[in-house]
Amino acid sequence: MKYVHSLVLLLAALGVLMFPNLSYAASLDAVDSSGVQVQPQLQNGISYLSGGIGEDESKAIQQAKGYNLHMTFSVGVDNKYIPDVDVVIQKDQGETVLTLSQAGPLVYVQLPAGKYTVIATRNGEAKHDTTDVGVGTARNLVFHWNGEN
Repeated sequence: MKYVHSLVLLLAALGVLMFPNLSYAASLDAVDSSGVQVQPQLQNGISYLSGGIGEDESKAIQQAKGYNLHMTFSVGVDNKYIPDVDVVIQKDQGETVLTLSQAGPLVYVQLPAGKYTVIATRNGEAKHDTTDVGVGTARNLVFHWNGEN
């Protein structure tokens, strides 16, 4: 029994060492930029990316640097990514700084440091979230709707 326990621990340790490296390497795969249509956009002095349909486009956005607010939009029990979300980002005082129509499924935004409210609306159903954005690590917001359509 002692040997079986040792073997299980050894296999578990090897799995922990091997699998993170494999998933990390997969996320750094080259992106076929010829099929990627995502270009930085500018509105009210705010730079953003919106898209993520298809694996290459999704990877291109996820590998983009310099965006301190990352948003993901999904629907249903399968968490299917959706590209048809209207987004409003407001400063803490209620001033709108960015308005997007039919955005997603991924939206990356470069905002000045501060507190923001994000309103994501799909098929008339609004979701709200508030976040502090600063320098350093990006904030990740996930908006999920239960319906399939």
